[in-house]
Amino acid sequence: MSVSSEQLSREIARLVNEKLGEQIVCLDMRELVTYTDYLVICTARNERQAEAITEEVHRRLKHDHSLLPVNPDRSSDVGWTVLDYLDTVLHIFTAEARERYDLEDLWHEAPRV
Repeated sequence: MSVSSEQLSREIARLVNEKLGEQIVCLDMRELVTYTDYLVICTARNERQAEAITEEVHRRLKHDHSLLPVNPDRSSDVGWTVLDYLDTVLHIFTAEARERYDLEDLWHEAPRV
């Protein structure tokens, strides 16, 4: 069964929530960019939790939907992990990195889902 980009963004947000990710935000990017439909942004309390969120999302989407991220970027040295599923991109930040990169402000015109 194929999953829509909106369903995928909601599924990713749910999985992040199950792993106790914080400040989960889903931005609808369809009217703003052509490279993705949704951004899911969350905060992990530390690198260990960020890795747990990354592994859970990767494992569950592979198992449940046969989806693998394109070029996963685990930049733990800067506190930012990106899982790119093309239509939906997950950004996992530590609190410091989230404040530094502030994607919500960068994409403030994107509607929240």
